[in-house]
Amino acid sequence: MKRSEISKNVVRRLPRYLRKLDELIKLNVERVSSNELGAQMGLTPSQIRQDFSNFGEFGQQGYGYNIKALRSEIASILGMDKGFSVILVGVGNIGHTLIDNFNFARFGFRLLGAFDIRKDLVGSPIQGCPAPIMGVETQEEFISRHNVDIAILSVPREKAQAATDRLVKAGIKAIWNFTDTTINVGDSDIKVEDIYFSDSLLALSYLLLGDND
Repeated sequence: MKRSEISKNVVRRLPRYLRKLDELIKLNVERVSSNELGAQMGLTPSQIRQDFSNFGEFGQQGYGYNIKALRSEIASILGMDKGFSVILVGVGNIGHTLIDNFNFARFGFRLLGAFDIRKDLVGSPIQGCPAPIMGVETQEEFISRHNVDIAILSVPREKAQAATDRLVKAGIKAIWNFTDTTINVGDSDIKVEDIYFSDSLLALSYLLLGDND
């Protein structure tokens, strides 16, 4: 089955499987059945088997799944073995929080650099980056020279589209958008993952209302 034919719901469950398998590995568990995995994740065994069947046959009847092997398969499906390169655009509060708290290397990503429009930040060292913060005027050449895959966009929302336009022009392949606003990449085939901070909180609010019915 082509990647484009896999539903987004399945794709979004894959990182959940990965987290759970990492937990089981830490507990020295060697294998797990779809029943056991489903019980721990709040999914049905048939849902788990159906999810995995989109990518091949990973388990054995009566044996279940070898946890390390399954973890390796899912990591490969998610591209963790590709070494995708990443840059940060916008070194404000959100950008700093990401750099300080997210272990890019653990998930197979290479953080190459950070860019900002503020002259007072340019040249400052930043944790986890191999080079000091760079000015946005050097961004296009850097992306081209290093064939950068992903840009983390964390600029103020009013500057989001202008920053996006520069990234599109530079030939970026994907954008992880933390600007809390919709960006337009035109007719390019750039992949965009939007992060809206309100979504989870509002979903939680909805669940609370259900408790009060």
